[in-house]
Amino acid sequence: QNRVTIRLIVEGANVPVLVDAGVGSASDAAVATELGCDGVLMNTAIAEAKDPVLMARAMKAAVEAGRLSYLAGRMQKRRYADPSSPLAGLI
Repeated sequence: QNRVTIRLIVEGANVPVLVDAGVGSASDAAVATELGCDGVLMNTAIAEAKDPVLMARAMKAAVEAGRLSYLAGRMQKRRYADPSSPLAGLI
């Protein structure tokens, strides 16, 4: 739940890093792997979901997406948004 702590652990570890608590949704799993964790252990989030099979599929997709995002490397954050669509001539 603390992104800074997770990043510090990932950056300083010489072994694979797994998150084993605090993962209740697919977005939590994606964040963990986007921060560089090598994997996510989970049970309760899937076992107690309204549709455990669907939640398992969502978790798998989230972990894969987060890991790919981490490996691809995020663009530099900007202080202000920079629109990619032209503003002139629209109205």
